[in-house]
Amino acid sequence: MYFSPLQMSKIKGVFGQAEQLAGRYFHLTEAQMRSQRYDLRTLAHLEAHEVDEKAFAHLCKYSICKEEPVEKTKSYDFYRICLQDNRILNAVERAHSFIRLESLMLYIAVHELVHVIRFGSGQADFNAPGDERLQEEEKVDKITRSALHPVADKNMGLVLDCFSRKFDLLESYS
Repeated sequence: MYFSPLQMSKIKGVFGQAEQLAGRYFHLTEAQMRSQRYDLRTLAHLEAHEVDEKAFAHLCKYSICKEEPVEKTKSYDFYRICLQDNRILNAVERAHSFIRLESLMLYIAVHELVHVIRFGSGQADFNAPGDERLQEEEKVDKITRSALHPVADKNMGLVLDCFSRKFDLLESYS
């Protein structure tokens, strides 16, 4: 199952809202939020190693080396948010009477952007060992809930109750 063009349009809008919420939580300006190095891919455009059967989404970290004038090489990291369309759509389909795609996607988007911000700023270590990863997931879950508080409604409450801790926390980034 893949997202339809209409669903993709909604998801792009949701990520715009998620950027605002995550940026507000971390007191980032719009320019600072735009400077976060990440891209978004859906299942149809993922490489085999970016597919994850245990999560709605996860992060992959990549390093880019860019040749600069005067024989300098500049490298930087960026993160890819890998949406697992099939898992997200399956969850919405199974709970279609009360879980809305937009609400679930907003939770996922804010959660992943919190990771991007924390990893990119050095607040957390992407390559941390298992115990530290679990602690990081718990921190990110708390931050995500706080960031979503301004838009919390019945639909978001259902998402937070049903899905936030149902999946293996250690499998959310690789």
